[in-house]
Amino acid sequence: MRLPYADVLRWSKHWNFESKEALKTATFLYKDNRFSHSLFFCHLAVEKKIKSVFVIHKQVFPPPVHDLLYLAKKLQAPLKREILEDLAEINSFNISARYDDYKQQFYKKATRDYCAKWLAKSKKILIIFENI
Repeated sequence: MRLPYADVLRWSKHWNFESKEALKTATFLYKDNRFSHSLFFCHLAVEKKIKSVFVIHKQVFPPPVHDLLYLAKKLQAPLKREILEDLAEINSFNISARYDDYKQQFYKKATRDYCAKWLAKSKKILIIFENI
């Protein structure tokens, strides 16, 4: 069921605001050397931006999932393969708390350089979705 236009605008504005807040948090956490947490907030920023765009384009609520590739596919966004590959990597930043061994591997992977690279890529992806 399509949302009324006022609701589309309200939800898009909400998710866009939340995306910006998540990016600010990711940046703050990076500066505080909390790299794995910074990457998690990069995922949140991209997820919320996709949902903001989704509700505008589809005029329905986006699926209640965190999988960026799934959301992009449902949005039918015209994305280059490189961006899809980046979304797949950013998906890995959303770690389920119950998998301690995976979390430990991720913490080792989340170095300053790795985090800087993916913070920059996340910002690029946010701009791409802003222009869809």
